[in-house]
Amino acid sequence: MKPVAFDPYGRRRSRWRLPRWLVLLLVGISIGAGGVVLIQERYLPPRLSASASTALRASFEKAEAERLRLEGALADTTKQLEAAVADKKGLADELGASRDTAERLRKDVAAVVASLPPDPRGGTVEVRAGRFTVDGSALAYDVILTRDRATAGKPLAGVMQFIVAGETARGTETTVSLKPVAIAVGSHESLRGSVPMPEGFKPRQTTIHVLDRPEGKLLGMRVMYVK
Repeated sequence: MKPVAFDPYGRRRSRWRLPRWLVLLLVGISIGAGGVVLIQERYLPPRLSASASTALRASFEKAEAERLRLEGALADTTKQLEAAVADKKGLADELGASRDTAERLRKDVAAVVASLPPDPRGGTVEVRAGRFTVDGSALAYDVILTRDRATAGKPLAGVMQFIVAGETARGTETTVSLKPVAIAVGSHESLRGSVPMPEGFKPRQTTIHVLDRPEGKLLGMRVMYVK
């Protein structure tokens, strides 16, 4: 038989120890945690406190609300701009149509004026047509004047004055000169208005005087009845 050595302390040596792999694992975890803390403290921005985090979140929410508000305002402004552009285009189209209509009317009026009988007296300014009526104590008139197209440049300034024959309120035959009317005659001019007469005066006929100025040179004349 093989002899066995007697060791009175053998039980103490057999106490349980941590496995080496576990010790290494715990040491690695500790080193890793320490490294994370070191990096956070030295290289990363400081961690915010709870109050600072709350304030930061509130600021973010406020900025986001303002961004949304500005987006809405921008959308409204864009719609208004698009509407304004559409309105401008519509106005431009209407203006073009109005100009076309005005040009057609101008040509139509010119054609009508050209078809009127000529002024028997002729003159620098011809009285082509006229209509006179009594409007209360005033003489209402519609008169068409023309100038020779060959001499028509810028409008000719002057006055139109009515010399009216008729009866006074007492039945006396008389002639009155009414207040001159300032005019400007191009190739043709249609004049409409009224001139006050003496109270109670009853006009019978009117002599139209076209002058270069009040009491000035006579440019045209024609006699017409008052209806």
